[in-house]
Amino acid sequence: MILATIVAVFGILITAGGVWLAALGGSWYYLLAGIGLLLTAFFLFQRSMLAVWIYLVTYLGTLIWAFWEVGFDGWAQVPRLVAPTVVLVLVLLAAPALRGRTWRRDTVTGAAAALALALMTPLLIGHTDNPVIAQETAPETEEPAPPTEETAPPTQEPAPPAEELPALEPAPETDPEMPSEENAEPAATTPTGIPANEDPLPTMEVGENWPAYGGTYRANRYSPLGQINPGNVGQLERVWEYRTGDMPGETDDYSPENTPLKVGDDLYMCSAMGIAIAVDAATGREEWRYDPQVSEDAIPYGATCRGVAYFEVPDAADNELCATRILWGTLDARLLAVDARTGQPCPDFGLDGEVFLEEGIGETVPGWYTVTSPPTIVRGVAVVGAQVKDGQAEDSPSGVVRGYDAVTGELAWAWDLGNPDNRDAPAEGEVYTRGTPNMWTIAAGDEELGHVYLPLGNSAVDYYGSNRSELENEYATALVAVDVTTGEDVWHFQTVYRDVWDYDLGSQPSLVDFPTDDGTVPAIIVSSKQGEIYVLDRRSGEPLFPVEEREVPTGMGVEPDYLSPVQPFSTYHSLLFPALTEKDMWGATPLDQLWCRIQFKMANYEGVYTPPTTDGRWIQYPGYNGGQDWGSMAVDTQRGTLIANYNDMPNYNRLVPREEAGEVHALFEPEYDPDQEGPDPQLGSPYAIDVNAGWREDWTGLMCKQPPYGGIRAIDLETGETLWDEPLGTARANGPFGIPSMLPMKIGTPNNGGPVITAGGLVFIAAATDNLIRAIDIETGETVWSDELPAGGQTTPISYEVGGRQFIAIAPGGHHFMETPIGDYLIAWALPEQE
Repeated sequence: MILATIVAVFGILITAGGVWLAALGGSWYYLLAGIGLLLTAFFLFQRSMLAVWIYLVTYLGTLIWAFWEVGFDGWAQVPRLVAPTVVLVLVLLAAPALRGRTWRRDTVTGAAAALALALMTPLLIGHTDNPVIAQETAPETEEPAPPTEETAPPTQEPAPPAEELPALEPAPETDPEMPSEENAEPAATTPTGIPANEDPLPTMEVGENWPAYGGTYRANRYSPLGQINPGNVGQLERVWEYRTGDMPGETDDYSPENTPLKVGDDLYMCSAMGIAIAVDAATGREEWRYDPQVSEDAIPYGATCRGVAYFEVPDAADNELCATRILWGTLDARLLAVDARTGQPCPDFGLDGEVFLEEGIGETVPGWYTVTSPPTIVRGVAVVGAQVKDGQAEDSPSGVVRGYDAVTGELAWAWDLGNPDNRDAPAEGEVYTRGTPNMWTIAAGDEELGHVYLPLGNSAVDYYGSNRSELENEYATALVAVDVTTGEDVWHFQTVYRDVWDYDLGSQPSLVDFPTDDGTVPAIIVSSKQGEIYVLDRRSGEPLFPVEEREVPTGMGVEPDYLSPVQPFSTYHSLLFPALTEKDMWGATPLDQLWCRIQFKMANYEGVYTPPTTDGRWIQYPGYNGGQDWGSMAVDTQRGTLIANYNDMPNYNRLVPREEAGEVHALFEPEYDPDQEGPDPQLGSPYAIDVNAGWREDWTGLMCKQPPYGGIRAIDLETGETLWDEPLGTARANGPFGIPSMLPMKIGTPNNGGPVITAGGLVFIAAATDNLIRAIDIETGETVWSDELPAGGQTTPISYEVGGRQFIAIAPGGHHFMETPIGDYLIAWALPEQE
């Protein structure tokens, strides 16, 4: 019998795995269930009714065990009950064919259906909290909606290239010999000797405009616009859709992650390969574009340009070229400046509008030292970090953070961790300190204090620390406040001691006036990949809530003497979940769940901060995607609510001894092959590193930890208490073997990108891998609207106003690492115009 053979095969596999798991100290259920399957198969071959009774007993035991382990958690029950229920139905349907069977087939069929329905109840219960999602404007397919009267025609002619546009008047040159006023005080200068602004410059507020990556450099991601609210958000319609034309060529490694700005009548964005573009904010019509001609060999992990920066030159004439300008960094390490109105390069900035950031860096190759985030401009100084590709070598390009005059492009200062006595460029023949922690993400800025806040990453080799300097040990994975005039650090706060887990600070911190019993305090909120959210006085770095140093595991791994015995935990709020246990393992079927359980029992794991090991794999939970990553948080100070989306996934890693690592090469070595498989080399340390990000099972591609894999949480700003917490993302675009399940139920997917809050009481966010943008009621956590995107939404939306009409816009570009569709879109929604 075919059924008997199938049951026997599954019985053999589950019994063998069950023996292995039990020997490792794990659950005995699989061994007992496997024996039940083997006995069922034996009597099926004998055409005996004992097969039915034995399987019914096995199934009853499965029910008891499943509900004892995870209760009515629907997704957790999938590998425990779905496949056994299918087998139950098949066994009951086979009953009439068994020897001595007299039951009517329709009775057996009815009983099987009733049992199946009953066993689906826990799954349904697990999803009864799903709201009905408004899809009034969602297209039925991924094709873009046809243009409306407000929509820019899809065949519109592109704007002329910047060099063909009429030039504005160049900035007047100053006379260097002009005498200074009598008795004038000496002008303040930066460490490099250029003039410095000691006073705050005017800043543009968010509302009609969205003038910076995080709304403003305070990075609250909050809009005071309230035209769109929970009552009318279901009426949102796509007003226009624009495409940049920047799509992958020879490489598929695209992850644009772009958040546009809105200033005046235009939106400003950069494409994956760093093409700067301005489009009309009301219609989506392209105004200009500037292509810096970045080569594809400069792509590191992915082609990324998170955004651009806008700057107004103080006291410049309105008709002066580059009086308003757009600045951004490129994958080939250039800082560019173009006129905001025409896209023409600013001739007074660097060399014809370019500053070459590889100066002073030393040895590098394309893709090793890249800029993926926009500069933060405070008091006229554009502060720029860079991404140094992980896992290559201790002798990597420096993590130096530099400030440049936003008008001239001259170096104002260089914050070189390894050379604190020099804030100027390196002396001739020298380079910035190699291998130091870098700032690849976005800084925040305080124009009044004159501080820029740098979220630092780890040293060049993430998973081995014994070779690091004392300054690296003190500053790695720290938030550093730097005086934007002098380049000197004012204070620093370290979020991980002796980081060997790649827990970079990826999230842009948020500046708020924090409510306390004694009034408001100028504060900065920083979230971390390990889930801790810290609130600090941004003047001094002192915590406003106690930070507890708690003991963490140090009794395993390759460098116990290097590890810190304690780590800093926030008492304000944490996105950290309880330690994993065997019952948290998952899969599509009992077989892959069993294999994940075996892997769990074989791994080294003692909770968060389990040290890296080489004698076997270790579980890093949370993994290096968080917690919170570059999407960052949003803060509504009017309601007193903080919104944080997060990931909830482990990594499954191993340090690989050098002699075992084989022929793996760093990207600067002549033998390097971009398609090479195997661990990252970590040259200079004794170990390469093999990372299984998300801990995915090889066969199905599913994650070994049970859902949810990501969520979104509302936090009371003043107390840090959780107001609500919901899974973020549905299962519609995900499934085993990469096949979309099309299930619209909440599962909580991995997510990258951030939220924006509006005064109308809505949180707009995409980020998840289900390719939806959604609006969430900030009071309840209920999703009240969503629309399908033509590409992955791994970025952050914005809100702005044109002619009294509120818009929501996002640039869905997809993400190769997140396995979402790649695109080149910029899309805007608004309520229907009133007659």
